[in-house]
Amino acid sequence: MAPSGPDLAHPDLARPDLTVRSASGGTRAVERCRLLTRPPFSADPNGLTRAYLTPAHAEACRQIAEWMAQAGMEPRIDAAGNLIGRYSGASDRPALLIGSHIDSVRDAGAFDGPLGVMLGIECAAALHLQGRRLPFPIDVIAFGDEEGSRFPASMLTSRAVAGTLDPADLAIADGDGVTLAEALAGFGRDAGTFLSARYPTGSAFAYLEAHIEQGPVLEAEGLALGVVTAIAGQRRLAVTFTGTPGHAGTSAMTLRRDALAAAAEAVLAVERIARAGPDDLVATVGRLSVAPGATNVVPGRVDFTIEGRAGADMVRDRATAEILAALDTIGAARGIALAVEETQVLPASPCAPALAERLADAVRTATGAPARRLVSGAGHDAMVMAALAPTAMLFIRCTGGISHNPAEDVHAADVELALAAMLHFIEGLAAESEAA
Repeated sequence: MAPSGPDLAHPDLARPDLTVRSASGGTRAVERCRLLTRPPFSADPNGLTRAYLTPAHAEACRQIAEWMAQAGMEPRIDAAGNLIGRYSGASDRPALLIGSHIDSVRDAGAFDGPLGVMLGIECAAALHLQGRRLPFPIDVIAFGDEEGSRFPASMLTSRAVAGTLDPADLAIADGDGVTLAEALAGFGRDAGTFLSARYPTGSAFAYLEAHIEQGPVLEAEGLALGVVTAIAGQRRLAVTFTGTPGHAGTSAMTLRRDALAAAAEAVLAVERIARAGPDDLVATVGRLSVAPGATNVVPGRVDFTIEGRAGADMVRDRATAEILAALDTIGAARGIALAVEETQVLPASPCAPALAERLADAVRTATGAPARRLVSGAGHDAMVMAALAPTAMLFIRCTGGISHNPAEDVHAADVELALAAMLHFIEGLAAESEAA
């Protein structure tokens, strides 16, 4: 039965024509992703914005649940607001999990997250069409929050499922002051039961995620698919430089304690240090706030963020240490006070070698070419789910490497190959399970 309740019912919102005319699973997955970019599945009538626990999220859950039911699955909404569809197996063994997220950044593309969910549904649909039940059940999970675009934390809902979420992380509010507890109540869920979304230990034996690459490597090499070997670890810092504001006309250049000049030097130091590292090391200053922000006042305070990523924690942490030393040097030379707060650390997450090898074999079977292996610079729910079960991740070429942008696009033929590879992967797991 599809999920119901006042949290998922929005009869006042006109629903678009949801007819998907393709009988081909991969192409149908692409078309469904495109359908989910417009109201009521988006809060923006001119683009895709779908934040966690909003009416757009609720409507997306309702629609995807219908597609799950059509594929022979039993959908439900868990305590964290994730939509989960189960395709029952021939026995009650631990489940294969296939998942990705359905929330989005503001003004997003159609495929970042939802494509992996749609492909999971298509895997179940293919089995259902054959009347087949595998030795194990399959759970397709549409995670409600991966991007962190509403609340100041990312991957809240996969962390709940994996059992790695600290209860203290639930005491948060969005930019409008709405607390997570209030948002959950509006969605028909109780913050007090949020952590019960955790899968019991031993209830899942593997996690598979298909996702657009969000980068240019596959396209540059003329490849449809790639196999992820690891997901880069992340480290985020909040930095404050505090100097002395003063009149722009009367403050001598040699006597200024200009916080913005210090920050500008720091931005270039971050870039220099990251460029000197290995190819998978990246560092970004993504947000900068200047105070008092007047044309004729020397900036007295600058707040900015630094994010570093690498395929190995040691590489990321070494670069972070170099950056912090550079900030100290810059502050001391300019007479600027420095404060640094570490706001997030996500360890690098290697994919399970045995599953990655099996997925590479499936890609080779589907495409006729050896599988390209690569590190994911972007974070994914798979890096969290590794705490629950061994993980594998399939990358799909995206046009121009563009993501987090309305221009995000895929080739339907690539998605057909992705579906074929996923089904080969699942068949291999089933044969191994039957032989055990």
